[in-house]
Amino acid sequence: MPDIHLKEISPFIYQIPADTDQRMKVPGVVFASEKMVQTLGTDPSLSQVVNVAMLPGIVRASYSMPDIHWGYGFPIGGVAAFDWQEGIVSPGGVGYDINCGVSLLQANLTSDTVIPKIKEITDEIFRNVPSGIGSSTSRYTERDLEEILAGGLKWAMDHGIASEEDIAHTEDGGSIESADSGAVSREARARGIKQIGTLGAGNHFLEIQRVDRINEPAGSLKFGIREQGQVTVMIHTGSRGLGHQVATDFIGELNGNSSDIIRHPLDRQLNSARIGTSLADRYIASMGAAANFGFVNRQVIITKVREAFQKFLPDSELKLVYSLAHNIAKIERHTVDGQERKLLVHRKGATRAFGPGNSNLAGIFRETGHPVLVPGDMGSASYLLVGTAGNEDLSFSSSCHGAGRLLSRTKSLKEFGSQEVLIKLEKKGIYLKAQSKQVISEEAPGSYKNIDDVIYAVEGAGLTRTLARMTPLGVVKG
Repeated sequence: MPDIHLKEISPFIYQIPADTDQRMKVPGVVFASEKMVQTLGTDPSLSQVVNVAMLPGIVRASYSMPDIHWGYGFPIGGVAAFDWQEGIVSPGGVGYDINCGVSLLQANLTSDTVIPKIKEITDEIFRNVPSGIGSSTSRYTERDLEEILAGGLKWAMDHGIASEEDIAHTEDGGSIESADSGAVSREARARGIKQIGTLGAGNHFLEIQRVDRINEPAGSLKFGIREQGQVTVMIHTGSRGLGHQVATDFIGELNGNSSDIIRHPLDRQLNSARIGTSLADRYIASMGAAANFGFVNRQVIITKVREAFQKFLPDSELKLVYSLAHNIAKIERHTVDGQERKLLVHRKGATRAFGPGNSNLAGIFRETGHPVLVPGDMGSASYLLVGTAGNEDLSFSSSCHGAGRLLSRTKSLKEFGSQEVLIKLEKKGIYLKAQSKQVISEEAPGSYKNIDDVIYAVEGAGLTRTLARMTPLGVVKG
């Protein structure tokens, strides 16, 4: 791999020239602050940006967000769009946790009301929302699973778990059009049926928060964020073992001998399937079904969160601001060089950030722009952003998805003692319930990039605008 040099093309936007490697079909584009660029020089994830730029049918550039770090195939924080006629679909560009994403709820409560009950509410959620490697405490049938995979939140609405408002405030209405339950393997189904309504492990979390700052009062109000001190709840999880197995199944096929396979010249993790082939069609259908599972998984958790609040604060009401996917490939229409084109946009550790008026949006969101939910670490802050109209030309209307890891889990275990982390969080007024001491150390605040720096970069680049900032009060970690 040749040396990678970042060339500043405007504030917060850097380019890896297409002649860095003769196999690159487009340049790489890195969104970062000057401070961040100084730490990226030896980052191996930049080589992944270069590798993605070699894939057939890639359009305009291989992009990376400020929270970029090493991933499977694509970097986490990677975005790439592929022409529908000439391009590919890459499981490595979606990842193992299909529709890992975030849901944000806003409450009719202030922190003054919730803090006296924070331990009781957090403990109740911890009991009723299995975390770690735990299975669901509820029982679901094969028919339930079939309907979830095929229709997503349509199943949840039929079972009284989702309202019309919840569906309207979920990306794609919580139901992916290309999903086909028949494309999902028996192994994936067996893993998924036991994990509906579960949080999982690793960086997945559930957080009760306080609105710390409102940057745009008029914009925030349209999403139900009314005042400083208002309580919100953020849920970060995805399709669990089902999505992981879907990825495993197709990554295995891509290392086989099918004529549908496009082999990457350097990285087998970027082996892909040409769009229009049987392998590509089956993956897109299976990925959509796994995404539907992820939407339902978060929605079941939302129901349990609402029940926990009502148990201790009977007058509480929690409304969904939005629920979105971080790891997915979507069929979208974008204008490229003055012409509208049908593209398959891969976002891995990234999220949609359409601006106001975008034809992909409906309801209030066509007026406001697409909400962007960006969690930080459990000791800092999370953000509610909104996409900008100019972002269509910058990154196919995409944004960052979180703070991004700074240290590996192994390094975090060596660096941070669990008791030390608990004491620091307690001093900040944050109550933590976690499945193990190990996860406390692995997810210690120092393991992640500074979330404020990440937001500064995406806003500075013109990808998003900041509406509000939230800080944690109670945290559930898997």
